Amino acid sequence: MLICPLDYRYGRSAMKAVFSEENNLRTKLQVEAALARAHAAVGDIPVEAAEEIARKATLEHVTLETVKKIEAETKHDIMAMVNALSKAAGEAGRYVHLGATSNDIVDTAVALEFKAMLDIIEQDLDELISVLADKAERYRLTPMMGRTHGQFAIPTTFGFKLAGYLSEMLRHRERVKEMRKRVCVGKMSGAIGTGAGFGPKFFQIQEAVMKELGLGHEEAATQLVCRDRYAEMVFVLGLIATSCERYATEVRNLQRSEIGEVQEAFDARKQVGSSTMAQKKNPMLSENVSGLARVVRSYLAPQMESMVLWHERDLSNSSAERFILPHVAVLTDDILYKMTEVFRNLVVNEERMLENIRSAGGFIMAESVLLTLATKGMGRQEAHELVRQTAIRAEAEGKDLKVALSENAEVMALMTMEELDAAMDPTRYLGAAPELTDRVVEQARKALSS
Repeated sequence: MLICPLDYRYGRSAMKAVFSEENNLRTKLQVEAALARAHAAVGDIPVEAAEEIARKATLEHVTLETVKKIEAETKHDIMAMVNALSKAAGEAGRYVHLGATSNDIVDTAVALEFKAMLDIIEQDLDELISVLADKAERYRLTPMMGRTHGQFAIPTTFGFKLAGYLSEMLRHRERVKEMRKRVCVGKMSGAIGTGAGFGPKFFQIQEAVMKELGLGHEEAATQLVCRDRYAEMVFVLGLIATSCERYATEVRNLQRSEIGEVQEAFDARKQVGSSTMAQKKNPMLSENVSGLARVVRSYLAPQMESMVLWHERDLSNSSAERFILPHVAVLTDDILYKMTEVFRNLVVNEERMLENIRSAGGFIMAESVLLTLATKGMGRQEAHELVRQTAIRAEAEGKDLKVALSENAEVMALMTMEELDAAMDPTRYLGAAPELTDRVVEQARKALSS
């Protein structure tokens, strides 16, 4: 019976494979093989023995079924794996796990999983960045309503809105690349991190293992790799998921019937929006992203609590991390994929954007008018109060703001009708939005090509 939705509803196969039982065992065997080769390299064990251990350290010779059967008796997952590998390696088996403690294997294997996971996340980010860059460039000049506090503000462009998302994703890309050196870190330093079990050649052994596996090493380990590293990883993935929720929330808002400026793609031939309201076209993917992002964020607290262990270690982190790490990784990958699909196929209603601007009755151009008056010699604060009072009266009387301003003697004493028309033109009050968009798009394309 399946219980976890990751097993039957959410997540993609590539990321699930990274955190599967099979890959977990595979990476642990990979670490054991690297340890044996390191011992051989420093002369601790025969080279032939290390080669035999490495040959047998595969799922072909050490099966998940065998390990589980042994664990049912030993009640210890790592010793079950060690016993199975030792038996498979025959005479060379006596050298398996030499000098190591369980978390030398566990944490180093997790670091290998982190490497594979971050490879996928980086690919996801690059795909979303590419899609956002294309869309931002396409809509760089498309005027739309800017909103603050849920109210009409001043005009912007849809491309500039997307450029903000694009810039944020570029920062996440930097974060992921930069944290690799702190997150993809293992240890091969024994029971409480002193390396005593490896003898005088400890440093060479640890260096050889991590070099073969392409990992950094914990500089001053306890029995564990320090969990601030794991917490940083969960935090960064939480940031990425939360950014996606921000974008998804905007899509959901802009798809509201009374706004109608964008819409998620909808397959009119087959897709169903509601089981009873047959007309519905709901922003399902964006709502899905919002919900999953909240789950990702929720794992940060238990991962931070897992930093706090008794003395050189206890086991309170282990059970929590078995939930935290795969769920955060699988869901973040799923979120990024879905957010990319939302933007890739997004329906943009440019005419509705213009209609909403026109529906504002000119009030969104109040700032433009007051700044124009300031350039004509009126004090900025005086101009603000004049436009404010005029706007309040116009709203109360149901007038367009331009009409009310044209009837104001103080305004018309300083401005011609042509100047008022220009100040009230939303398409002429986009500032540097197109150029700012171009800069961010150029930055993104440069990053993707490097």
